[in-house]
Amino acid sequence: MNDFDFLSGSWNVINRRLVKPLTGSDEWDEFPGTSVGSRHFDGAASFDEMKCPSRGFTGLTIRIFNPATEQWSIYWASTSRGVLDPTPMVGRFDGDRGEFYGEEQHDGTSVRCRFIWTVLGPDACRWEQAFSADGEQTWETNWTMDFTRA
Repeated sequence: MNDFDFLSGSWNVINRRLVKPLTGSDEWDEFPGTSVGSRHFDGAASFDEMKCPSRGFTGLTIRIFNPATEQWSIYWASTSRGVLDPTPMVGRFDGDRGEFYGEEQHDGTSVRCRFIWTVLGPDACRWEQAFSADGEQTWETNWTMDFTRA
């Protein structure tokens, strides 16, 4: 519990997204965003809203801690799709690094997905997403977000 307390408050975010994941491309799109996070249930839940005006979308993340498994379930929704993704990313923190795994759809195909959260101090953190199309033998990072306290 309390693993996502670091995310509470206002942040400036630099997004870098791979334009064509799983194609061998190394073309990245970089764009700014802002995020506001909050803690709930005495640290057993976390919520944040990220706005990316230059890309025309807003997203939100809901994180819920399960005390029986000591794991977090992470759910995502955005204005682009207008639905809460029912398939969570599930995992835990070990110190200042959290790993979370789940399934994602990419170009109509199910791929394995991994999130890594790294706490870099009280005023900085990093999130990254990677896909694996070969049963987790290799991973391709396709989105990073570098947060600095606003």
